[in-house]
Amino acid sequence: MRLGVNIDHVATIREARKGREPEPVAAAVLVELAGADGIVCHLREDRRHIKDKDVYMLREVVATQLNLEMAATDEMVKIAIDVLPEVVTLVPERRQELTTEGGLDAISNYDYLMEVVGVLRSNNITVSLFVDPDVQQIKASARLGADLVELHTGQYANAISARSRQDELERLRSSAAAAAKLGLGVSAGHGLNYHNVREIVTIPQIEELNIGHSIVSRAVLTGMDAAIRDMLALIRRGD
Repeated sequence: MRLGVNIDHVATIREARKGREPEPVAAAVLVELAGADGIVCHLREDRRHIKDKDVYMLREVVATQLNLEMAATDEMVKIAIDVLPEVVTLVPERRQELTTEGGLDAISNYDYLMEVVGVLRSNNITVSLFVDPDVQQIKASARLGADLVELHTGQYANAISARSRQDELERLRSSAAAAAKLGLGVSAGHGLNYHNVREIVTIPQIEELNIGHSIVSRAVLTGMDAAIRDMLALIRRGD
């Protein structure tokens, strides 16, 4: 199973003082040196953490895979075509939220997303849709021509009771199986940490996990290299 590391929160620390450190690009180098398979960053409309210059610098430095998370807006599509990341993950975005709160509605936004997906793919960019573990959303993603779906694991990660957690895990299992059956690549992310990731790893169709906050939080205490290697040990145990 591959590991993509979201470095947004390195930029969040930087922006707390509006300074120049820590540098997200430096973090990306350390992440790759520790063995991760890709770098993820989210360029938000309000530029609250990752800035345009970060994305362009990351494109120059990242040697594995650059996954640019973004809203499906004209502005972001133009940036993506200019930067040419290996993957673009289309996500919903609201200014008020602290972090992405749910999956993209591929059904309600079908016509517009069809255009965006087509433009990105015509520029040789692999397109992933960040969706809730819902079979109808996955079917819509396949009809849109997406290459991948990233299953939103937030409800699983935030489940309070053992029963609700198990229910969410089963939703993820069935959704991953449905996506693979439709020919979609499958990744997962949001709210995953060193404890709850163990059950996600058992879902055979999930090929990649994208994890950010938990890894950056541990890196503050143990260093980035140790934080990455600890996570890799957990997700590759069954490989």
